[in-house]
Amino acid sequence: MFNAHRIDYSDKRAFWAELSDQARALLAGESDPVANAANLSALLFSQLPDTNWVGFYFAHDDVLVVGPFQGLPACVRIPLGKGVCGTAAATRSTQVVADVNAFAGHIPCDAASRSEIVVPLVDGHGRLLGVLDVDSPSPGRFDDADREGLETVTGIYLAALAGDA
Repeated sequence: MFNAHRIDYSDKRAFWAELSDQARALLAGESDPVANAANLSALLFSQLPDTNWVGFYFAHDDVLVVGPFQGLPACVRIPLGKGVCGTAAATRSTQVVADVNAFAGHIPCDAASRSEIVVPLVDGHGRLLGVLDVDSPSPGRFDDADREGLETVTGIYLAALAGDA
């Protein structure tokens, strides 16, 4: 059963382990991609300090289309290969950007965002499903522990979609 409580972020490894446990409990037994993206966005937004946008973009042909999120209204469509989200989708590799203003081709959806991390969602058959995008108003907000933690959380999301959660 899911039981949310505020997690201490001072020890990042412990934070991500506990957040992963919460994500597993939250998504357990549910395989709907939109429902799980909505709940996971809310969980991450409520737990991750110093963030101003957390959400999903889903792949549709050669474009990413905004899905469930928490934060200000967002860009609706992002072409693959454009911006941080499109780059993560096209390369299928996590993008950690310390200063979005220095990222060539950055698409500013929220002018307050200064750093960003985007994790691609690739299923067990190698298909790109979309990306998880997290923005912060602080430069250099995300580090390797955050990358590893978000990659674990997206793995939990993908496992739930496959019915393995």
